[in-house]
Amino acid sequence: MASQNLQKQIEGFINTQVVSRGLDERTAIAYRMDLEQFHSWMELKIKEKREQTESGHLVSQVLTDLQGVRKKPESGIQPGLQLGEAELQEKRCLEEGKEWGYEEWMEKYLNYLSEEKGLRTSTISRRHRVFRYYLAYLAKQGLVERYRPLKLREQPKLPKEISLDRYLTKKEIDRFFLAIQQEYEELDSEFRRRVCLRDQVMMELLFYHRLEVSELLRLEVSDYNRKTAVLTVPRKREKERTVYLFSKELQGRMAQWLDDHDYFEHDEMYQNRMFLSKLGKPLSMKMVVNIFEKYRVRAGIEKACTPKDLKNGLGRYAVEVVREMG
Repeated sequence: MASQNLQKQIEGFINTQVVSRGLDERTAIAYRMDLEQFHSWMELKIKEKREQTESGHLVSQVLTDLQGVRKKPESGIQPGLQLGEAELQEKRCLEEGKEWGYEEWMEKYLNYLSEEKGLRTSTISRRHRVFRYYLAYLAKQGLVERYRPLKLREQPKLPKEISLDRYLTKKEIDRFFLAIQQEYEELDSEFRRRVCLRDQVMMELLFYHRLEVSELLRLEVSDYNRKTAVLTVPRKREKERTVYLFSKELQGRMAQWLDDHDYFEHDEMYQNRMFLSKLGKPLSMKMVVNIFEKYRVRAGIEKACTPKDLKNGLGRYAVEVVREMG
């Protein structure tokens, strides 16, 4: 399938599954990234398989020539190749352009992400769900003759010490914040820049001051003192705590965000809430997770992680961060 046609096919799926259903733009970005990464991986594997096939055929032909024997290919299979039924099926699928082999490739890709990349079960399940929607879309459009439900291998639970691999490295954290800054600089809409600024302030509070997402969502405008750069963090069951925003850059972004806050104040009931949605409503936990996921994808971080992993990052790199801050 040509890349242009593939791109058109993916966009048709996005329009059907995301745009027409009124889902968030971040969902469209995630769906598109999942499908593009899958197709890139599949194309690479197809290329490797073809190279192996051609190499095997060349060696076989040389040996046959040396022996002075030439065998007639049977059923379209090149001499010297001993392919199993599964390989024959994939070969026919590729040669004839049949799309009914899609699910086999998807299963292999999901297993690759799980076994070789070490992504978490929740991430694999999310991509499995996207692929399931995609197959249904292809069938409805007549682009797939038939398909079956995808089968996933049951993954054994890993020891806790292995799960440490999901923690963000210092380089990944730097890439994460660079992705936010780059988007801010690229945006040409003032309102979207304000939204991006809000996201940047929230993510920096999570990392530099280790706020819980629940604490972040309860913050009010009056909890921050601009003169002292002290933020009072309300807690649900414990006494409130105060944190000093030691980064001059974060202090500046916080001040700018509060200056822009009135652009988001559409509901008097919530106008004092620190972080508001575009509609003037308080952000939800899911919204914060989606914001984090957007920039994780934009930064090219494939590791399965959450805002909590960003929050816990400072404890691992505190010395480096303090040194960078001077």
